[in-house]
Amino acid sequence: QVQLVESGGGLVQPGGSLRLSCAASGNIFTIYNMGWYRQTPGKQRELVADITRGGNTNYADSVKGRFTISGDNAKNMVWLQMNSLKPEDTAVYYCYARSGRDYTMNWGQGTQVTVSS
Repeated sequence: QVQLVESGGGLVQPGGSLRLSCAASGNIFTIYNMGWYRQTPGKQRELVADITRGGNTNYADSVKGRFTISGDNAKNMVWLQMNSLKPEDTAVYYCYARSGRDYTMNWGQGTQVTVSS
């Protein structure tokens, strides 16, 4: 079992930046991937960014070139640096970790990101 605690959301102007953090605890050595999904009202949850234990990353097309995901296995943490934020980035961002032989999805509590002028 993996527990996740995330932070870093807030209200920013378009073009601004935020950095989200996600700290994992528990059976951390069973984690395969970590990343963030985001959820907006009326839309399905979508994958924003993902990183493997080996450091391979992938991003949604809508955030490529603006967001950067990074991780530190020794600290059991991942970060999502979000630059050049747009109003359409507004969402609740949920950190996740996929773990165990059954590839269980573990979820953070969510953090609100609001981009508005």
